[in-house]
Amino acid sequence: MISDEDLQIVSEQLGRPARSMLEVSARCICGNPVVVKTKPRLEDGTPFPTLYYLTHPAATASMSRLESAGLMAEWANLLEDEIAEKYLQAHRGYLAEREKIEFVEELKETSAGGMPTRVKCLHALAAHSLAVGEGVNPIGDLAVANSDWKIEKCQCDRPKEVPIR
Repeated sequence: MISDEDLQIVSEQLGRPARSMLEVSARCICGNPVVVKTKPRLEDGTPFPTLYYLTHPAATASMSRLESAGLMAEWANLLEDEIAEKYLQAHRGYLAEREKIEFVEELKETSAGGMPTRVKCLHALAAHSLAVGEGVNPIGDLAVANSDWKIEKCQCDRPKEVPIR
């Protein structure tokens, strides 16, 4: 269930109203959303392949810097041998997770971020890794590890108060 506060924060992060959110799949250490899970078909009927969507402005900016630095091409070379099977499994898992929510014919073999044969969008791949945990998506894991943004260190414009435990 999505809270009104999460909807508001994600809308602020994106600079537009949040659409078709199912849940917050990863949160900053302060509790703010970082990754949201989105319906495979938006309310207006548009197919939407990106199940896990990176919303945190500092995280998205960091992924953009990694892309600008040319790391997508470098990491695509890893798909020739080192991690191809693991990346294929990440793709299959992504499809299966999305299809649990809804099967969308137009998206039948399309996951996100170029999986399983290319490295196309580090934002989507990092979102996948942050949502499902390390060890599932090897390119997403590389993006998260090489990012200058870290989920363990709050870089939110509006940090939440974290209760003392």
